Amino acid sequence: MKIINTKDKNFEVEFQDILCRAKIDIKKVSKIVNGIIDDIIENGNNAVKKHIENFDKWSPKSEDDLFVNVADMKKAYENIDEKLRKSLHLSYDRIKNYHEKQLPKSWLDFEGNGTILGQKVTAVDRAGLYIPGGKAAYPSSLLMNAIPAIVAGVKEIVVCTPTPNNEPNELLLAACYLCGIKTVMKVGGASAVAVMAYGTKTIKKVDVITGPGNIFVATAKKLVFGEVNIDMIAGPSEIGILADNTANTNYLAIDLLSQAEHDEMASSILITIDEQIAKDTSIEVDKYLEKLERNEIAQKSIDERGCIIVASSMDEAINLMNEIAPEHLEVMTQSPFDLLPKIKHAGAIFLGQNTPEPIGDYVAGPNHTLPTGGTAKFYSPLNVENFMKKSSIISFSKDAIEEIGEQCALLADTEGLTAHAKSVRVRLENK
Repeated sequence: MKIINTKDKNFEVEFQDILCRAKIDIKKVSKIVNGIIDDIIENGNNAVKKHIENFDKWSPKSEDDLFVNVADMKKAYENIDEKLRKSLHLSYDRIKNYHEKQLPKSWLDFEGNGTILGQKVTAVDRAGLYIPGGKAAYPSSLLMNAIPAIVAGVKEIVVCTPTPNNEPNELLLAACYLCGIKTVMKVGGASAVAVMAYGTKTIKKVDVITGPGNIFVATAKKLVFGEVNIDMIAGPSEIGILADNTANTNYLAIDLLSQAEHDEMASSILITIDEQIAKDTSIEVDKYLEKLERNEIAQKSIDERGCIIVASSMDEAINLMNEIAPEHLEVMTQSPFDLLPKIKHAGAIFLGQNTPEPIGDYVAGPNHTLPTGGTAKFYSPLNVENFMKKSSIISFSKDAIEEIGEQCALLADTEGLTAHAKSVRVRLENK
């Protein structure tokens, strides 16, 4: 695994490459995705069937074929191994408990002159969840996207997932049944995003679309934003680790590979203040790579996007990691909580030797749908509020408008909006 030092002459150049790790040229695929979206808008389910034939290699015979039967979800749930079912329930309960703590509250504030101001929080009517397929199946992503919507109070949830050869993943179906989801459509990619954003005669358009996907899904989400809300534009998975000389290099190596095995485009970055830790971790990574089932994927990720940085101090290491703003950040130091106030940008922060990133993927409770590619500087993890919106509440009494109405009208005058000003003054005149 490549090791660089902040004292190297070319460090800044190499560090810039790390910061640009997730740059994708959406323009290159925008024309293709726009064509898919337009086709869905114009031709509805007929376009969906055509896209399934092209991309998933099977031919739906009817519109019913586009959907998974609820009975099949129930059967999948009942047929999974008992230990696995218990694990699903454990994950469900912990995710639900965590997200219930996020629920925002409606509120009212009463002023002495009779003014009432407040905020009303309500769930969206319909949510669309995109759950990837292809290289792997992700029932955990279903839980992470569905549960905050359920906690928020969303009444209608639509799931879209690609089903190559018309073979839905049984564990994904079991997770859908556990979440009480009734509508699962067997379509993926940009087609799925378009279906959820614009609807067809069998699917109502949704209000918000969440869930990760490839560059075509990301581009489609960007293009339909405004027609619906979206959670974020997510890129390849990534992990950053801060380590001092107390870190276990065995843990460091396998945790770096836990992301590298996701995708050739995934990035794994360790920043340490100890050169020996850097060297030993690199050796451990090579040892583990030989044993991984997804060896080729992980090897390419490590070779092209993996890096170990040796920093001069922990403050320098933290500053570099804040610039990277990783999706997942592990802190493997003697006193990890002491560093927490200095960490500004990360999707999820894992503190201590016994908190590997995968524990957050499945059973910890916080959401694993996280900002990538440095967007943790301004995006948050998927949460309950992604499925809710706020309305302002305003009520003025006669005394209240008489107290500050003229100041309001004056501001309207300065903007040349005479009807605005008159709307207030007619009430002031009517004493």
